[in-house]
Formats: sequence, C-alpha cells, structure tokens
Amino acid sequence: MLVNRRGYEAMSSDSRIPDNWFIDPVLLGVSGAYSNDLDENPLAWQADAVCAQTDPEAFFPEKGGSTRDAKKICSGCDVKAQCLEYALANDERFGIWGGLSERERRKLKKLA
Repeated sequence: MLVNRRGYEAMSSDSRIPDNWFIDPVLLGVSGAYSNDLDENPLAWQADAVCAQTDPEAFFPEKGGSTRDAKKICSGCDVKAQCLEYALANDERFGIWGGLSERERRKLKKLA
C-alpha cells in the first residue's frame, strides 16, 4: 500500500481506483456539507436554517423587544417545522424558534 504525505492511501500503479477514494466531506467538517440521514445527525436541518445566516440577536430580543423581524425571517424558512419541533421537544424557553415566541410555544404546548 502506498501512502501519500497526508496519510491517505495513494493509488498504486496496478490499480485504477483505490478502495478508499471517497472521503466524506461531512466527516471532514467541510463547511456547508451535511448528511441527509437525520438518524445519523438529528440536527442536520440546522444547515438549511435561514437564521444561521442572519444576526442571532434578532431571534433573542430583550424583554419587550420586537419579534417581528425574526418571525418574518422564519416565515420563509424551509426548516421552520423542524425548528419548532426541536424547540418543543427540548423545552427551549428563550428566543424565536420555528416562527413562535416563548409565550406562543407555551400556549401551543398547553393545547397539545
């Protein structure tokens, strides 16, 4: 077996493709790469969250502060349902999650 300077198996002259030619970018921690297997990573949905690319302070306003901007961002997010489900399952007590405030999530839990 030939090994290159980075420690990966190099292709030998008698084979066309090495057995370990693919290195999973998720395992390498490549930014923006995520697994589609939610069983393997139950928080994979966070990679698609619009809030991950915005100012987090909008989602955790001071007491009495406006939640309008955060809720507007949530309204167009593809993972809004997963976000709300996560917040309810983990009893998130602060911030806007899945487009709902703490108070709105408490009311929703009482109705369930």
